[in-house]
Amino acid sequence: QMMKFAWDNYKQYALGKNELRPLTKNGHIGNMFGGLRGATVVDALDTLYIMELEEEFQEAKKWVENSFDLNVNGEASLFEVNIRYVGGLLAAYYLTGEEVFKSKALELGEKLLPAFNTPTGIPRGVINLGRQDTRSLLSPCSGMSWSWGWASAGSSILAEFGTLHLEFLHLSELSGNPVFAEKASTSQLVLNRVEKPQGLYPNFLSPVTGNWVQHHVSIGGLGDSFYEYLIKSWLMSDKKDSEAKKMYDDALEAIEKHLVKKSAGGLTYIAEWRGGILDHKMGHLACFSGGMIALGAEHAGEERKQHYVDLAAEITNTCHESYARSDTKLGPEAFRFDAGTEAMATRLSERYYILRPEVVESYMYMWRLTHNPKYRQWGWEVVKALEKYCRVEAGFSGIRDVYTTTPTHDNMQQSFFLAETLKYLYLLFCEDDVLSLDDWVFNTEAHPLPVNHTDFRA
Repeated sequence: QMMKFAWDNYKQYALGKNELRPLTKNGHIGNMFGGLRGATVVDALDTLYIMELEEEFQEAKKWVENSFDLNVNGEASLFEVNIRYVGGLLAAYYLTGEEVFKSKALELGEKLLPAFNTPTGIPRGVINLGRQDTRSLLSPCSGMSWSWGWASAGSSILAEFGTLHLEFLHLSELSGNPVFAEKASTSQLVLNRVEKPQGLYPNFLSPVTGNWVQHHVSIGGLGDSFYEYLIKSWLMSDKKDSEAKKMYDDALEAIEKHLVKKSAGGLTYIAEWRGGILDHKMGHLACFSGGMIALGAEHAGEERKQHYVDLAAEITNTCHESYARSDTKLGPEAFRFDAGTEAMATRLSERYYILRPEVVESYMYMWRLTHNPKYRQWGWEVVKALEKYCRVEAGFSGIRDVYTTTPTHDNMQQSFFLAETLKYLYLLFCEDDVLSLDDWVFNTEAHPLPVNHTDFRA
């Protein structure tokens, strides 16, 4: 019902725009996707299909067939276009077999290739989708790409170039063209070779020199999905990509050694690391890690398995506390463990909630792997809070302060709310065989991709 409400309002007021602004009842385009439109449509396809909202799925499919234009100009985030559009189209294709989704995914994938024209093969973060000559993909002048102005000194971001592998392997599988798999695997090779401070992966790397640009380490934004894609690459390869598994195991060991801490009140959290100095803060984005560690625990050696299940449960519990300690029962963008504060935001600028999925994502994995009923109970608390504080007349909106029961709304129904938050909540209450974790791997936008569908391991 929540998904139908979110979709119907998007369709009524914002169809073809990227997101719905539910308070003003209009659409938002934004600047992340270049000239691409319909982010909510593509992000919602698989959720509508899985929930058996057949009429709504057909509306979305029709928009993709008739109105989704890939011949656009404009600077786009390689990462966002890959996880939302390429991931969404691939998942829709694998779930339905409808050719239109496959052909759009491959056409869009080709437009992303010029981003990899760098001395190291590590892609830059921004690509101009319009300025290309696909006949000469290997020429450095073929596509235009550059790094985000705010990224440290023209560097590439770990979570961005490290979150392409799953989608690009499937693009190679579907097209028969190994170039996608080769491009994505280059990043893994470079990262495997480069020296890592204390075994940790900093967030910024130069695509020109292949060296770290600064030593800031985070399991939250900027770093997060790189780690997730290591374990998921291994799972998607039907456990054949042993290099990815080793990189994951080593990274997790370093994270546990240097970043995992326990607060005075007994809460386990993952701190951030700035050149050796710890910042005792955990972002909402880092709350995916409970689910990731649980997923990896299934495949750890017997003696480590229980250890990782326990660690995953402790981190997920901490993230639940960040929700439970707020007046709205929704969690802030970041929460801290310092000066007597535990699992709460201390800065005004970190008190907002923008319909993010990471906490319920971990509930879903913890439920699937332990069947402890508390995870469904915690998920239901989130459903009630979303209905009470985020539902407005024409959709769902983020809120600016989780610590007040009369919150101001931010007037944005994020596309990931339909792709991820509602999908993970729905799956939390489904039987385990609906998108079984044995057969599907979710990309970092919750788009399911099938396991072992690829022989392209460059």
